[in-house]
Amino acid sequence: MTILTLPLVFGSFLLPFLVLLLPLFLQWHHSKDKRLPPGSMGWPYIGETLKLYTQNPNSFFSNRQKRYGDIFKTHILGCPCVMISSPEAARIVLVTKAHLFKPTYPTSKEKMIGPEALFFHQGAYHSRLKKLVQASFLPSAIRGSVSEIEQIVLAFLPTWKNATINTLQEMKRYAFDVAMISAFGEKQALEIQGIKHLYLCLEKGYNSMPLDLPGTLFNKAMKARKQLNEILRRLIEKRRESGKEGGGLLGVLLGAQDEKLNNKLNDSQIADNIIGVIFAAHDTTASVLTWVLKYLHDNQDLLQAVATEQERIRQEIIEANRRLTWDDTRRMPLTIRVIQETLRRASILSFTFREAVEDVEFEGYLIPRGWKVLPLFRTIHHSADFFPQPDKFDPSRFEVPPRPYTYMPFGNGVHSCPGSELAKLEMLILLHHLTITYRWQVMGDDDGIQYGPFPVPKRGLPIRVIPSPRSKLAEI
Repeated sequence: MTILTLPLVFGSFLLPFLVLLLPLFLQWHHSKDKRLPPGSMGWPYIGETLKLYTQNPNSFFSNRQKRYGDIFKTHILGCPCVMISSPEAARIVLVTKAHLFKPTYPTSKEKMIGPEALFFHQGAYHSRLKKLVQASFLPSAIRGSVSEIEQIVLAFLPTWKNATINTLQEMKRYAFDVAMISAFGEKQALEIQGIKHLYLCLEKGYNSMPLDLPGTLFNKAMKARKQLNEILRRLIEKRRESGKEGGGLLGVLLGAQDEKLNNKLNDSQIADNIIGVIFAAHDTTASVLTWVLKYLHDNQDLLQAVATEQERIRQEIIEANRRLTWDDTRRMPLTIRVIQETLRRASILSFTFREAVEDVEFEGYLIPRGWKVLPLFRTIHHSADFFPQPDKFDPSRFEVPPRPYTYMPFGNGVHSCPGSELAKLEMLILLHHLTITYRWQVMGDDDGIQYGPFPVPKRGLPIRVIPSPRSKLAEI
């Protein structure tokens, strides 16, 4: 046998062998593909982003859930994603196996808030920052803020009397003032006024296309971000030189020191986390309050019941010749349930982003490393299995605590919102004074919803505010 005939002989044996293996290879390749969750990736690069942002998210999520099940793949914002819509799956991603799914944000948003903000981290640095931020927003820390928040409310409400207001914009003003007190512990500093102006510019660019070209909203926002950094640097320097950390989250961060490493947070770490907390505390709270007013307007019997609850508390305050206290806000069960139901029904945070840090086996499927994983809070909150008649606004459903991981308006696990108690407190204080002093009429008949990025009533819910016939009870 010559060398030239060897390939022919070898090929005569190899070819039948390959023919036998081919079905097995195709079966293996097919089963590997099948390990990905079912779903559609949409158009190249664009994926299904346009569909998500041009239709009601309830429809986007529910249509795919009905077709593919509680876990399905898609492609949005330039990223391959797996969406999950069961409480059990959400628990795995957010709690029991959270180390496999890191928090993730688009790079443009990370630049705008600041890369040192706790939202973008895991591990020791995140744990340290989370403890510091939580310490600033625990009930024991914020109960002393009731009087200051009440003063903000009492300054705002008279400007609404007999006027037509844009509810969302007014709630943003209110939430921002509360955020300033929480962040800095004072409201008279000249620097705070500059921060307000720059933050508004930052906010406009945050939800714009990330094109860093002269004249674009994103470009203007990045310039505002640099100016914000300079203002915060001066504030930090002033407090360090005075030897007094001062109040608010800024004071907590300035005084923080790692006992093991014996080092303090640097200026960039402090500035990024201050800006991050303001972002987290502002838009979401304003959006929720806008929906609260919408739902109360549409349910007048419920509005009257809330007003009655608040008038009872106000009468006790008058008789005792005092101001609203933290303990008073703990005695508002119906108002608290209205807020809970608003958080469920409106589901301001439709989902949260996580990213698989390695290939993960998940409920029989493969989630490849680098893929985004989105627990769908909105879908869970609107499931009839957990909340009968989910489209009905019914605060009484919260007379019984919901099943674990079926109600997550502030997320869950190590990355849940640390400012949830402050958000609820500022809502309660506003609703206390608003419901005993005023009534409101929604202007126009458009019941639509706009998304930018949080769902809110169309046109920001314009309302006409008039004094309540029983508003004399508000006088002290």
